[in-house]
Amino acid sequence: MIPTPEKRIAEFEKKGFGMFIHYGLYSQMGKGEWIMCNGHIPEEKYREELFNSFTASGFDARAIARLAKRAGMKYITLTTRHHEGFSLYDTCGLSDYDAPHAPGCRRDLIREFVDACGEEGIMPMFYHTTLDWHVKSFDEDFPAYLKYLRDSVEILCTNYGKIGGLWFDGNWSKQDADWEEDALYATIRRHQPDALIINNTGIGAQGRLGNPEIDSVTFEQARPEPMNREGMEKYVATEMCGTINDHWGVGANDFNYKSLPELIETLCACRRIGANFLLNVGPAGDGSILPIQKCLLEGIGDWIRACGGCIYDAKPTEIRGDGKNFAVKAGGKTYFFIHDLGIFGQAHVTVAGNGEGIKYFENVKGKVRSIRYVDNGEELSFIQKWNDLFIYAPACPYGSNYVVRVAEAEIEE
Repeated sequence: MIPTPEKRIAEFEKKGFGMFIHYGLYSQMGKGEWIMCNGHIPEEKYREELFNSFTASGFDARAIARLAKRAGMKYITLTTRHHEGFSLYDTCGLSDYDAPHAPGCRRDLIREFVDACGEEGIMPMFYHTTLDWHVKSFDEDFPAYLKYLRDSVEILCTNYGKIGGLWFDGNWSKQDADWEEDALYATIRRHQPDALIINNTGIGAQGRLGNPEIDSVTFEQARPEPMNREGMEKYVATEMCGTINDHWGVGANDFNYKSLPELIETLCACRRIGANFLLNVGPAGDGSILPIQKCLLEGIGDWIRACGGCIYDAKPTEIRGDGKNFAVKAGGKTYFFIHDLGIFGQAHVTVAGNGEGIKYFENVKGKVRSIRYVDNGEELSFIQKWNDLFIYAPACPYGSNYVVRVAEAEIEE
């Protein structure tokens, strides 16, 4: 028997697509979020040079929230503190290593972020590191460090109103340590009972279940696998987090951006099994979103509006298609996701032949009444033999290429 998801988890699954943001002192160097460690930069030197020059002059929380909304994203997970130990929020005396104390900033960026999300109808989520390169107690007095961590999280849970959840990262750094997770999660439940709790298991432990309070497993930089929830005590969601190029924090010389078709296909692959896709952007040192990242996100949003509106309510089905093709259910209808159709046009102007033709789906239960493309309403021809369905899928009309074209079906079950 599969357990019924708690309300917060069911609502999280329906959001489907979110923005991840890695922003901190490291962003000024443009060499990724691990530059302090990878560059062997002494903590004192790192702080002196980057803390004093941090301004966040281009960090416009409202513009970021609007971009997320334009991209079809329903939530944003922002780094409130990354491994470098610098906080974007007011730590209220726990430390002076935060944005409100940075001489060139003097702003609580998390307050701005939460307010902007509220204005745009976006759910705010807080990333928070559990690994800290700045606080000496992390290595010298671990219980004292864990108290500092809980106090930090309590500030986030009490000073910013209702939040969507907390997304932790770093327990993999001390795999044999007692992280006192029960105490940490109890702090969250006490102040934010409806908040999601996620703790990233890292690249080496994709989809691993953890503490009973965890609400979603993570797949870092890898497409998620279907979860067998049969007999589980609690329904747990699934989320893939991935970068838009090869770095989380901005890499000024990272030109290896994922293509728009790849990002669309990844979003579809996640929603095929009911998993969320958390796509990361790394703002520039001043906090502004890079133009290429903005354009890619807007392109995904355009595809969602044209083809993919069903992704939010999508539920996995037992229907199987040939190749990458699949089907989901949403709002009482079945949606067929058809890949690699290409475009129809004159041979002199089309790059290659199109992939239109018969697409096969098996285990289609119920009588299919009609099938039509979502993007233009075109009715599709089909033949059904028992639970086998053969759809004639035309290529995209010249002037368009949807990468993944979606067809809506009425099925009488």
